[in-house]
Amino acid sequence: MQSPENLSNYWQNHLRVAFEKSAPQLYRPMLTASLAHVVMLAEQGLLPAERARQLLGGLRELLAAEDDRFVFDGSVEDVYYLVEQRLAAAAGIEKSELDVQLARSRNDLDAGVFRMVLRDNVLDQARQACAAAEAAAVQADRCAEVLITGFTHRRPAQPTTLGHVLAGYAEALLSQADELLSVYDELDVNPLGSCAFAGTDLPIEPARLGELLGFRENFTSSYEAVAGAEHLMRTAAVQARILATGARMARTMLDWMTFGWIATPDAYCQGSSIMPQKKNPVVLEHMCSMAGAAAADLAATMNNVGAAWYEDSNNATTDVQEHLWRAGDRSVRFLTMMGGLIEELRPQDPPSPEQVVATGATTTAIAEALAGAGIPWRGAHSVVGSLVRQAPPAEWTSSAVTAAIAEAGLGEVDDSVVEAALAAGLKPELVLDRPQVGGPGAAAVRRTAELALGRARSLAGEFAARRAVLSEAAAKLDAAVDGVLAGGRG
Repeated sequence: MQSPENLSNYWQNHLRVAFEKSAPQLYRPMLTASLAHVVMLAEQGLLPAERARQLLGGLRELLAAEDDRFVFDGSVEDVYYLVEQRLAAAAGIEKSELDVQLARSRNDLDAGVFRMVLRDNVLDQARQACAAAEAAAVQADRCAEVLITGFTHRRPAQPTTLGHVLAGYAEALLSQADELLSVYDELDVNPLGSCAFAGTDLPIEPARLGELLGFRENFTSSYEAVAGAEHLMRTAAVQARILATGARMARTMLDWMTFGWIATPDAYCQGSSIMPQKKNPVVLEHMCSMAGAAAADLAATMNNVGAAWYEDSNNATTDVQEHLWRAGDRSVRFLTMMGGLIEELRPQDPPSPEQVVATGATTTAIAEALAGAGIPWRGAHSVVGSLVRQAPPAEWTSSAVTAAIAEAGLGEVDDSVVEAALAAGLKPELVLDRPQVGGPGAAAVRRTAELALGRARSLAGEFAARRAVLSEAAAKLDAAVDGVLAGGRG
């Protein structure tokens, strides 16, 4: 054991830092993977029964400890050697007598353990993504008739509803949940047994390791099992994607609160140090910053992987781990806050139909009414553009519209066409009756919300089933350990 000041430059400035970050994440999963490995070795007759019992007893003792302390004292270089150090002491043997690494490399152990860590984290993200999607679908149904002005390019564009926007975000969340499911299944491949990358001549049984650790499949290439990084890049990408889209929704909700269209929830606000009237929904600002951090972790992951050779390499393995578990934890927190914000969303003072008209958001409806009466679309568009530059739609008159059509060289139109066009421009609430599938019509929004709710619950069931597999594997591993300790196969 060395005092910190006696550590070498490399140990002090890299190994110590890496250890302090990785030990809390990897130590317990490494113990669990080692339990499965010792069971498999014992069942294959590769370990004497007494040695297997010593190792399993020591591993269980370490897992039973309630207060894991990780102090880098220079006696080990990384968390794997900490496991060996503690296991030897717990098993009552010398480190030179350890067999836990028989037919195993740090390469496949690290690959397997990190897949286990990421599986758990992806399931946590998925739970919150499905919950947020369900909340958005429920609120979309409730707000299907809450008229607002929709924006494009930060300018008023067309009438829509709160429900229409929320139903759209529910679909985005469900797309992310679909991707999380696909990423999970790619993570759920057992690399243990591939050793350094070329396997072993010893008669091990990798499938048994996969069974005891809850992996859905086992590696088909021992090389890719330890050199591969596709699952790492996909995990980083979906985490950044979740927060990027969520940040866009956060900015939109911040606008709604600023306009007074929805209430600003107290639980997500902070006050001002000098202005007593302020109630600042700063959580939404923080969420946008979190998206930037996720993008940085994605970039770091891609850069590290791209800097590596196609072989086991720290660049593409251990050096990307902190970016992934940090981004995964951030994603869980982001989705939890987003789901909570959506659940608390309450309409407050949405714009009146007159206010929507005053923004010019109904002009497309006017142009479409003219086009529906036979005026060519580009001509109708030009007429309405000319009119809106002269006055807001509420101030237009039948004679002004007729004159604009004539000036555009579009001939004469029936007075009823002009009156229908003016009515379309003064009644943004007509959008609530629009029958188009997927549109802002109230019935269409409720149908979209219904479909989203069903998908959210179905996906939640898929993830729950995968979590159940892990619980069943944990019980199977416990039984197998008991079997070896008792002298037979579990």
